[in-house]
Amino acid sequence: MSQDLSDSQLKDLWRQGKIPVIFKRNKPLPVLARIPFAEGNMEWLRDGRRSKPDWCAQFKAWEIPTAWFDSVIKLALRRRQEVYVIQLYREHQKCAPACWNASGFHCECSCMGENHGGGHPGGNWYEVSETFAVSWGQQRYSCRHLKVKNPGR
Repeated sequence: MSQDLSDSQLKDLWRQGKIPVIFKRNKPLPVLARIPFAEGNMEWLRDGRRSKPDWCAQFKAWEIPTAWFDSVIKLALRRRQEVYVIQLYREHQKCAPACWNASGFHCECSCMGENHGGGHPGGNWYEVSETFAVSWGQQRYSCRHLKVKNPGR
């Protein structure tokens, strides 16, 4: 499950120290991996790769290449059975010119009738076809708490 968090909630989650947190920042910044202290964490994160993670004292976390994102999440799930993943996302809305130009009140798209029958709603809509258009909202950070189901099986 994914959820939006306030800045203070993100900071609290980052500082909690019991569950690994993988923070995928905006490009070109490296991913941050904050994991509970254990001997050999660097080698564990490295997982046999040629390059090494870098310690970032400012965030008290390891900086890892974006290419390691998925594999480090899997490593954390194997080792700790849960992990928080923080990354940017954009809300998007699906609608269509067919909705914008419709008459009547019945609307089945994600605008929930907001754009229904009102003509082009303006803004940054990308019209794919007569029946499909999308609009992207602002970027925000979202957090997912991933857990291993039935650990030990």
